[in-house]
Amino acid sequence: MTKLKLNDVNIYYGDFHAVQNVSMDIPARSVTAFIGPSGCGKSTVLRTLNRMHEVTPGASVTGEILLDGKNIYDPQVDPVAVRNTVGMVFQKANPFPTMSIQDNVVAGLKLAGERNKKKLAEVTEKSLRGANLWEEVKDRLDRPGGGLSGGQQQRLCIARAIAVEPEVLLMDEPCSALDPISTLAVEELIHELREKYTIVIVTHNMQQAARVSEQTAFFSLEATGKPGRLVEYGPTRRIFEKPEKQETEDYISGRFG
Repeated sequence: MTKLKLNDVNIYYGDFHAVQNVSMDIPARSVTAFIGPSGCGKSTVLRTLNRMHEVTPGASVTGEILLDGKNIYDPQVDPVAVRNTVGMVFQKANPFPTMSIQDNVVAGLKLAGERNKKKLAEVTEKSLRGANLWEEVKDRLDRPGGGLSGGQQQRLCIARAIAVEPEVLLMDEPCSALDPISTLAVEELIHELREKYTIVIVTHNMQQAARVSEQTAFFSLEATGKPGRLVEYGPTRRIFEKPEKQETEDYISGRFG
């Protein structure tokens, strides 16, 4: 079943055409990886999937992005509601450093007006368990989130993202700042989360894309200053073992990028 459908999506920063003509179907409850050289637009495409792109002054999108068949860029659609349904985990772990671990997890719920302490405590435990962090922090929930290790902070941010019960999780290079052990923990977590969520991950690490995803989209650009574009999209195994496009083959084999 398709969860997100992109129809002829073009993305702009002011007059600059950043990404051109992207069409793809992202299936529900699976992991889709975006790979490609720096500057090809993969993170830009990711940010359009929950309308984070338009937070940048002058940024705009044409075409359609359908979530369960409804265009998220329809003028009647509230971008805040989109971001509740489509959560995001950023490249650099960004917990609120002075807030307690618990307050970090339930920040979104509190923002929405939830004040019931029992409910907040239940969501904290459920989300931290979902992020494989509960056993490590259950005895210090009132300590600052900024005191955790890098890998723990990233999982705390994942707990915060899933606390509001999104349907889709976007991850923009979530392991790029982590050591190998923390990276493994996050990859194992992605593997578990795919049973409940549709996950789209941007990664520079092709081995990671091969390990965690079922579908891979390869983005590239003809030259600096030209728009990024989707070169090839399909099952991860096929993309890595039998790509249809020479450009994909060259990138995966390390001949460029």
